[in-house]
Amino acid sequence: MKHEDILKTVNRQSGMTVPDGFFEDFAVRMAASLPEQKWETPQNELPRSLWNKVRPYMYMAAMFLGVWCMMKMFDLMRPSNSDLSIENNAILSEAVSNDDFMNDYCLTDIENSDLLEDLYSEGFTPTALSMLDN
Repeated sequence: MKHEDILKTVNRQSGMTVPDGFFEDFAVRMAASLPEQKWETPQNELPRSLWNKVRPYMYMAAMFLGVWCMMKMFDLMRPSNSDLSIENNAILSEAVSNDDFMNDYCLTDIENSDLLEDLYSEGFTPTALSMLDN
């Protein structure tokens, strides 16, 4: 099968042509053909009312109120069974009752000076310690 060049077989002229130099002075000719307009400021412009001044802020406040209500509804629809009290959570109560856990993870940031200050503020005296040994 013989293949011919398709561009040679198809006429590439669409018939849409413009005269030479048409776009060179196009802007000047277009401006000359437009009617002249008079720009006048309106003489009887009404002053803006209070509602026209406040309306954008009211719309914005209503939008934020709508977003807040939507978030409140999502919060109310969320299941509320996430009780984190120690009495109702076996894992937390076991961790708090374990002395090794408390000493390693919860009481590591307490300095000795803080402990002594708390003891003295509660009325501890060194003589009370010697009375405990007897």
